[in-house]
Amino acid sequence: MTPVKVAIIGSGNIGTDLMMKMLKYPQNMELAAVVGIDPDSEGLAMARARGIATTHEGIEGLKRLDCYGDIRIAFDATSAYAHKLHDAALRADGIRVVDLTPAAIGPFTVPPVNMEAHLDAPNVNMVTCGGQATIPMVAAVSQVAKVHYAEIVASVSSRSAGPGTRANIDEFTRTTARAIEAVGGATRGKAIIILNPAEPPMIMRDTVFTLSEGADEETIRASVEAMVARVQAYVPGYRLKQQVQFERFGDNNRLKIPGMGEFAGIKTMILLEVEGAGDYLPSYSGNLDIMTAAAKATGELIAQRIAA
Repeated sequence: MTPVKVAIIGSGNIGTDLMMKMLKYPQNMELAAVVGIDPDSEGLAMARARGIATTHEGIEGLKRLDCYGDIRIAFDATSAYAHKLHDAALRADGIRVVDLTPAAIGPFTVPPVNMEAHLDAPNVNMVTCGGQATIPMVAAVSQVAKVHYAEIVASVSSRSAGPGTRANIDEFTRTTARAIEAVGGATRGKAIIILNPAEPPMIMRDTVFTLSEGADEETIRASVEAMVARVQAYVPGYRLKQQVQFERFGDNNRLKIPGMGEFAGIKTMILLEVEGAGDYLPSYSGNLDIMTAAAKATGELIAQRIAA
């Protein structure tokens, strides 16, 4: 199979880590161009050193590169605001888009849950780093029970939150909450992100709470553990921090959720840890690693569909 030519827009932490993953673990995509807006960025320098075409003039600079006409997929690792402009320009030229920002223009994609559902869409959205880590767990519970409510708390090192991440905090919470419902299967979802300044930097940790009914603890635990194994297939550092915890609520002690009423059922607490592969970023940046790994896995399936 001839590799499908792709471009990465964004030469910051996420874009550079994605670049290194593509170069270290090649499959069916060929990285033809890396785009940035800072001529002195480390990501662009690393790309040039590896013989990849670069531009520091953004999307317009990409269009002027000789390889532009051959690019079939573009990975956008910039910001939610910039992505709206990039998406319109790329789609006008027939280029498929994998969106690593919280812009949520295209359908939400979380590989172990719905990777193959949107392979023909012109734009697919990778939700957020917290969403990639936690939505599989909500989906695991939803696959065996009715999830009335799901809440996730993503805690990441402040060192692994660059300017793009910090500028998109509001979009992060809204987009993740929507995806908890649309992909995770919860009736209502809520998302919280915490930037932890601890030194030495902490590895990404996530807490997932669900309130469900219709399945017992062992069934839920087995579904969660099976989903963890599916995520580990492309993010080896993804793991349960401890055994899944449960609390039952019956008719005599129903759990009240503001705006939703009172419920009986099982409250599940899932504690996760995500260690990065260290391809470019430090291993504590599991929040960024899971995002780029998910985007690469999705891009490979889109490339396979294009080549076919």
